[in-house]
Amino acid sequence: MDRKLLAILVCPICKGDLRYDRKAGELLCLADGLAFPIRDGVPIMLREEAREMSFDEREKAR
Repeated sequence: MDRKLLAILVCPICKGDLRYDRKAGELLCLADGLAFPIRDGVPIMLREEAREMSFDEREKAR
């Protein structure tokens, strides 16, 4: 994932910061508890494509 792109991306829902989870291939919004997938190097920033993170996942990512 390109560092420059990561620096400018924000959550499309709350406009908050995202964290990159390289292992899972996702961008995480801890505020909303959403994980946006990255497919072929392209972040899919659509609410309907995001998965809801469990409470435990959110706590681990903090």
